[in-house]
Amino acid sequence: MTSTVLDGGVLDGRVLRCRVAAGKAGTLDSEAMVAVARVLRGLATPEQAAGKGVGAVLLAHDGASFCAGGDVRAFESAPDRGAYVKELADTFHEFLEAYVRCAVPTVAGVQGWAAGAGMSVVLATDIVVVGHSTKLRPAYPGIGFSPDGGMSWTLPRIVGAGRARQILLTDQILGADALVDTGIAATVVEDAELAAEAERTAHRLAQGPTAALGRIKRLLADSWSADLRTHLDAEAAAISASASGPEGAEGLAAFVGKRVPRFQQ
Repeated sequence: MTSTVLDGGVLDGRVLRCRVAAGKAGTLDSEAMVAVARVLRGLATPEQAAGKGVGAVLLAHDGASFCAGGDVRAFESAPDRGAYVKELADTFHEFLEAYVRCAVPTVAGVQGWAAGAGMSVVLATDIVVVGHSTKLRPAYPGIGFSPDGGMSWTLPRIVGAGRARQILLTDQILGADALVDTGIAATVVEDAELAAEAERTAHRLAQGPTAALGRIKRLLADSWSADLRTHLDAEAAAISASASGPEGAEGLAAFVGKRVPRFQQ
């Protein structure tokens, strides 16, 4: 398996590995977000992702914590705090939108703390792997802020409106068991196995029917705003495209031939 260094990440086989935090504590890194957003905008459709050889995105950080949020000391010392925080939020949101809209599955290996903006990133991820010591916290109320990064949009869609109110208004800390119970995390493993499990998950997805997975992501995202008839039409168009494409051909041939499909040759 070969690795290619890109501006915004490293392509390891078919997995694009990215980071948006820096330092031991995992402080949100604006320059990294801009670079990653640029790469992700080039993966907005299954065709674009296939052309670049990307089948999944893995978001990870090598520090003690996945992402502890923004630089609060910089917030405090900014001459115009409102303008400074607004500029950071705009940059953050450009990344978040590209991250959510990219046409391949996203995976996050979340160690230590994911607080504030870090929790927002986790909530925007398709598949989240955590360790037994992982903790999430909104953190915004603790410094007198309301959330950004889509937290007030994604959280109620994952855990329900009532639970989201409780978590946000009380600035609740969520441990590994609560993260799995609420559906925020997909898998909890031993801390020492976290990075490897996140890697395995990303590579497994990247070898799957990634065009179909991209269509699934789009259908799920659009289901919140579409009426049933519109959504059924979208499903019919998507399954037709899948059946007409090489992934559908391989999947059907494998089923008939009683073998394991090889979607990525």
